[in-house]
Amino acid sequence: MAAMEIEFKFCIPAGRLKAVEAALRRGTVVRTRLQARYFDTVDQQLAAHGMVLRLRKEGRRWVQTVKATGDNALHRLEHNVDLGAAGAAPGIDPLRHQGTPVGERLAKLLADGAVPLVERQSTDIVRLTRDVRVTGPGGAVVEMALDVGKVVAHAGTPEQRESPVCELELELKRGDVQGLVSLARRWSQQHGLWFSTISKAERGARLLAAQDSVPAVKAEAPRFAVQHPDGRAIQQAVIASCLAQMLPNASEIAAGSTDEEQIHQLRIGIRRLRTALRELAGLDAASGLLDAGGWEPPLIDAFRALGALRDREQVVKLAQPQLRDAGAPDFDPLAGDDAAAHAPSPGDVVRASAFQNVLVSLIGFTAAGPEEAAPASSAQEETVETIPSAPRPMSADAARRLLRKRLQQLHKQAARDGARFEALDTESQHRVRKRLKRLRYLAEFVAPLFEAQDKGRDKDAAERYLKALRPAQDALGEFNDEAVALALYREATARDARAWFAVGWFSARHAAGAKACRKALEKIEGAPRFWKKRS
Repeated sequence: MAAMEIEFKFCIPAGRLKAVEAALRRGTVVRTRLQARYFDTVDQQLAAHGMVLRLRKEGRRWVQTVKATGDNALHRLEHNVDLGAAGAAPGIDPLRHQGTPVGERLAKLLADGAVPLVERQSTDIVRLTRDVRVTGPGGAVVEMALDVGKVVAHAGTPEQRESPVCELELELKRGDVQGLVSLARRWSQQHGLWFSTISKAERGARLLAAQDSVPAVKAEAPRFAVQHPDGRAIQQAVIASCLAQMLPNASEIAAGSTDEEQIHQLRIGIRRLRTALRELAGLDAASGLLDAGGWEPPLIDAFRALGALRDREQVVKLAQPQLRDAGAPDFDPLAGDDAAAHAPSPGDVVRASAFQNVLVSLIGFTAAGPEEAAPASSAQEETVETIPSAPRPMSADAARRLLRKRLQQLHKQAARDGARFEALDTESQHRVRKRLKRLRYLAEFVAPLFEAQDKGRDKDAAERYLKALRPAQDALGEFNDEAVALALYREATARDARAWFAVGWFSARHAAGAKACRKALEKIEGAPRFWKKRS
């Protein structure tokens, strides 16, 4: 059976497992023991390409499954082959998936079968499943599965490494994606669950590699499924791009990682997402992005909380060498600062119900079909609110005209800001930096649209424009860092008089920094704009 699997997967805090199981058992549940064996090439080609090949004993039957990543955080390509009643474990055979999209992808990776498959890991899971019907115009049937057990890595030695599994999966069996989203929001909020991107296969791969951490995920350009996407398709592709950066980093942080680069990349992802919510709302009034004001506070709170301590530490790290070279007395401006003691941990910030609610809602938005784009309400388990019929999204041509207009407005604003930058107050200067970031992110989002749709357009025009923005970004970034440092050292004077040297030094540099920002911003005006129509 071939299918496009749409599901949410949540990690369950250890202290909430009993409550989740009790809530699940309020309906009819089925208990199944799942014993799976995962196969890959010796050099892990399947894992590298986001694929899983599995042989699983489900109760008394064997099932062979291949999975692959889909278009977004909810979609998975999947094909299952029922191999009959359990006996001795059957051999793994990739040819069982021939003739399916995911099977063809598997065949390409394995070429002509010359690369042998080996068992890499296994799982032993007790699963409780229950089907939940979400009624109403956004109705759906959702399978809820509580998985508790372990992943075991087979390293080819007597020593085996294990990792516990405690997660809740919600899979859409039929109906509206928004019904799935409604249910996911309710359960995640009620039980303190957090969205996870880490599969059981990936858990095993990390055990095999004795890998305690993974690299942070950085931003990538949106992928548009068609050459001429309408307004809603543009919104969905750009939001999906933002989530593709945010979700893996958020998943790691929620699980306990304090990696600085993961936190930094999550904050960048939040900035990009806020730009998308703000700048693309007009492309489809019915999609719900116009309601971004309701999503904005949790994003702002998370951004600030994740950056509060890191920003101060980074500023000191950059400022101290300069101050030493200038002859400043040696001292730590953060000594005695109790900000860290009262700050929530990065994991607490990401696991917060309001932040998770935004993630779940936007994941659902990217997966919704044309008639499902309105965000799901916080519906009770057996009902959803009526979603009114919506007007059609903006056409591809109209969407491009609107994007062109908005890029032009932001571009002109950057030039105007440059001419008067030195005369602006501190708060206004900070807003200039934020507007320039919006211009940069919006240009990155939509550059593929203009490159793909205008015949004869210079393919490097967008990259040259973005490169022209970088001097101003760098100047404003340095100017902002020094403004933060000035405020930090001024605050430290109450604890240590030696901080006054830094206050005087940064104050003396302020005028020169503002002038450098003005000059860099003024140069933007002449940058060739890739979105302009060819004459």
